[in-house]
Amino acid sequence: MIHPLPGPVGRRSATLALAGVIAYVLVDVVLQLLPPHYNPISAAESNLAVGPFGWVMNLNFLGRAASTGVAVVAIGTVGPASRLRRAGLALLLCGGACSAVLAFLPADVPATGDLTVTDHTPIGIAHLAVASTGFLAALAGVTALTVWLRGSGRPRAFPAAAALAVVAATGLLTLGLATAFAPALLGLAERVCLAGILGWTFSACAFIRFGRTRDRSLAR
Repeated sequence: MIHPLPGPVGRRSATLALAGVIAYVLVDVVLQLLPPHYNPISAAESNLAVGPFGWVMNLNFLGRAASTGVAVVAIGTVGPASRLRRAGLALLLCGGACSAVLAFLPADVPATGDLTVTDHTPIGIAHLAVASTGFLAALAGVTALTVWLRGSGRPRAFPAAAALAVVAATGLLTLGLATAFAPALLGLAERVCLAGILGWTFSACAFIRFGRTRDRSLAR
């Protein structure tokens, strides 16, 4: 079966998602270079939202949510429609919504030299819960959509999507292990997971924006 190419709405949404992912990464890099100079290996990304330039990171969280939203729109314009795609899109959208909520829930930042936070505030606990939910939802959505993508009429998109889904899953597993056993590596593990999720979103939207549908029945 030949599945139609996305229309103008799909292509424009994919373009916005691509720009959003690039902007998010660039802002993260710039903030990492500004005071108070959190260690990206040990410090969680959310720490960047606490400090003199924290408001920029909060805007970045909102931008990630918006990028996820337009990515969901873009993916929703390509076939075939199925329960798996609907579930994957809903989960991915939930992950993006959690990113938006993080902008209003400051993280608890440990004192200089400490690797873990010993005193959790109610808002800090809520931040951890929302962040964890967001990562789990996004990973579940990416996994479901990767399976769906294999039969979507765009087989060339599957290998990159599958590889990035594995990166995200590996990062999330490592994040859990780092939290329990190696807090000095928490920031690195979180960023690996985030790289997998953002990379997956970028890859999927790039194929929607620039790729072409192949008729697999003709290739037999």
